[in-house]
Amino acid sequence: MKDPIGQAILDYVKKNINKDIIVKSDICDDDVIPSAYLFRSYEEMPAIEQVALKRCSGETLDVGAAAGIHASYLKERGLEVHCIDISEKSVDYLKSNGHSAECIDFFDVEDQKYDTVLMLMNGLGIAGSLSNLELLLLKAKSLLTENGKIIADSSDIKYLYQDEDEDGAMWLDLNAEYYGNFKFQMVYGEHTSDWFDWLYVDFEKLEIAASKIGLSVNKMYDENDHYLVEMTIIN
Repeated sequence: MKDPIGQAILDYVKKNINKDIIVKSDICDDDVIPSAYLFRSYEEMPAIEQVALKRCSGETLDVGAAAGIHASYLKERGLEVHCIDISEKSVDYLKSNGHSAECIDFFDVEDQKYDTVLMLMNGLGIAGSLSNLELLLLKAKSLLTENGKIIADSSDIKYLYQDEDEDGAMWLDLNAEYYGNFKFQMVYGEHTSDWFDWLYVDFEKLEIAASKIGLSVNKMYDENDHYLVEMTIIN
């Protein structure tokens, strides 16, 4: 009962049920993800995802693969893709659909090197907080081949804290570590996840963290404070 994404995937595939996954936050209003969105085609993907997929090359690790839409597109391009997710039902579906897939936390992946580590859908969020961002990037770096790359996206969500008056002043919790540290919970019918930490990091903070651990950052796309980066090892 704690696997809302996985259950939504199975319901959509087996029962043709398209129902909203409710995303609850400790800071802002609830958001929704229709389960059908987890099965969007390449043509239906936002431009930021299309750009990211075109940049992938070689053996690729798809982090948080869900229903495998990104992996499927990359496999059609002839790439070798390994999918990971912490949702057991998602991984069961991925395997049934012919994907190489493993139910494992990203930080537990070992003994493999990839040409591309792909982290989409605000994939840098799995850091959980700004204080853990360097650890996430170090882990991703450890999985790269010599000329490998990390392709990931995030959002600068400071607009959530800006007043709607003319001066655009920001209100912030001065006791909080960083305005991009969130807590989320997902609800799908009777299936409810535990609350989990999630990070939205602005580009400048990402650049600082990456440079500290020997990664260069190239911004590939930016629209409405949602940006895509490609990170490579500094030689």
